[in-house]
Amino acid sequence: MLCAKQGPKAGVGLATVVISFVFTTYYNVLMSWSLYYFFNSFEATLPWKSCNNTWNVVENCSRGFVDKDVYLQSASQQFFDYRLLEKTAGIEESGGIRWELFGYLIFAWVIVYLCIFKGVKSTGKVVYFTAIFPYFVLFALLINNLQLPGAKKGILYFVTPVWSKLFTVKVWVNAAAQVFNSIGIAFGSQISLASYNKFNNNILRDTLIVSLTNSFTSILAGFVIFSAVGYMANIYNLPVDNIATDGPGLVFVVYPEILSTMPVSQLWAPLFFFMLLCLGLDSQFATVEVAVAFVKDEYGPRILQYIKREELITLAVCLVSFLLGLPHITKGGIYVFQLMDHYTAVVSLVFLAFFEVLAVCWIFGVSRISIMIKKMLGKAPNLYFRICWMVLCPILMLVILISSIAQYTPVHYGKYSYPAWSEWVGWAVSLISIVWIPLGAIQEICKNKGSFRQRLKTAITPTVDLGAEYPSSEKQNLDLQMSETLLSSVV
Repeated sequence: MLCAKQGPKAGVGLATVVISFVFTTYYNVLMSWSLYYFFNSFEATLPWKSCNNTWNVVENCSRGFVDKDVYLQSASQQFFDYRLLEKTAGIEESGGIRWELFGYLIFAWVIVYLCIFKGVKSTGKVVYFTAIFPYFVLFALLINNLQLPGAKKGILYFVTPVWSKLFTVKVWVNAAAQVFNSIGIAFGSQISLASYNKFNNNILRDTLIVSLTNSFTSILAGFVIFSAVGYMANIYNLPVDNIATDGPGLVFVVYPEILSTMPVSQLWAPLFFFMLLCLGLDSQFATVEVAVAFVKDEYGPRILQYIKREELITLAVCLVSFLLGLPHITKGGIYVFQLMDHYTAVVSLVFLAFFEVLAVCWIFGVSRISIMIKKMLGKAPNLYFRICWMVLCPILMLVILISSIAQYTPVHYGKYSYPAWSEWVGWAVSLISIVWIPLGAIQEICKNKGSFRQRLKTAITPTVDLGAEYPSSEKQNLDLQMSETLLSSVV
């Protein structure tokens, strides 16, 4: 039974494709929300500014933020809950489709398809705009926010470390998951897009550029957000942490409220939500490309015998992702969205990242990576990179993995606690991607011959033959140099 026939492809590679595809099914829902806010921003008065609308619960509505001990909701919170989402009491109540969001979700997928259906070249041209334009908006908002009263208070809250939380493991696990999401680690998008590069492309340079740009952008966005949060805290005479929040509430509740109080709010609101749309599309392009590239590479020739046009493969991937995203735009969809995001973007991602590092750094081996990079760039990677690959990255990922398991907390949305059956659904969502790793290991072991130990040894031995292009002495020298370095560092 253990060695029953497996599918043709499995392992970490397939797991990254699956998690990317799952991600595409719910991430575009954020784009539908952004579009909804964007078009509502052109009204004469921003609709989340007052409590005098048909969707407001007037006796429980407050113009602006109040102390957490006071049970009132801001007008922007009620707009998000009762106008955008028409939120039900829990995940057990779907409430039917939100037809406005249904239309915006179609619109979002049409945008994605039109930007990627011609392949990576057309996507690259679009990304020149969608990746650069947000920086103009961020800098404009920062300049504007710094002139607002209370901005300094918010910035100090942002940059002042809370030492007690810095020693909390959960903070670092969440931080790692956030970095994985923002850079695209373990989603396969980096690998998929990098496959279009020229062979001699300087990947070490590109790695540094992407990492530093990501960190700079996160810090810049932090200054933009918290300068505005400090402004709101000053207006309502509240502590900053009463207003600061996480999750979708930050950009769809807190910041709309901030925008409604700013001078020239009709200018800033459309710019902000258009910026969100651009940022979201960049992420969506990359993850959809992973699924499309996988289908084309693995099954393209057979599929093209029947449909003739590659654009239809992209259309099929987008259509299936759209259909699987429909539960998120029901009236109870926010609970489904939170469940999927928790078990996909945090739980599964950490597992996949660990096994990717294990497969590349220890099974494929640092010496082989070094040889291949030397062939590409003309010189081997320096000692720092090799120590990171051999020791630091695997240990760091192992610590994060163990910590994420030890510090696991069930999913929740605000004060709402999910029923037990939904937790099982969440774990099933995680296993959809994770399960391919043990299945891949079983497949590799079963297809080999000999004792179990021989099968295992063969399974973890890389099949890439470097001997044809690289002298064996070069590999041996690299292995020896690495061993000596590690030994001296231990001593």
